[in-house]
Amino acid sequence: MDEHEGDGRVRLDKWLWAARFYKTRGLASDAIAGNKVQVNGDRAKRGRPVQIGDEIRIRQGPYEHHVVVRALSARRGPASVAAELYEETPASRAAREAMALQLKTLHAAFVPDKGRPTKKDRRELGRLKGRD
Repeated sequence: MDEHEGDGRVRLDKWLWAARFYKTRGLASDAIAGNKVQVNGDRAKRGRPVQIGDEIRIRQGPYEHHVVVRALSARRGPASVAAELYEETPASRAAREAMALQLKTLHAAFVPDKGRPTKKDRRELGRLKGRD
């Protein structure tokens, strides 16, 4: 148990790791140092104590999570327990789902045909480029 967990505070990097936003505490620390995590609208440091009711904004790739801290834990447990540590805002969830749909349609539009061109395809490309 963390020394601050009893008084209602846990380090930010430990909480992000316990809530399963990052696979390791090191990755959580790197994200915090890279200004990808904000607490209550302010830039945070990894040792900042998180309290119940804090609003945390987490950017992971193209996705952005806005969550409200509902419980504290300095220990990583099952995903079902981790999901109870926070509550995502409805606007955040809608924006993430819209981004996922947009990325899915974007990737569907750029499906490669076959792979490497065949010998016949290479000859046709050579003819088109004026190399006979």
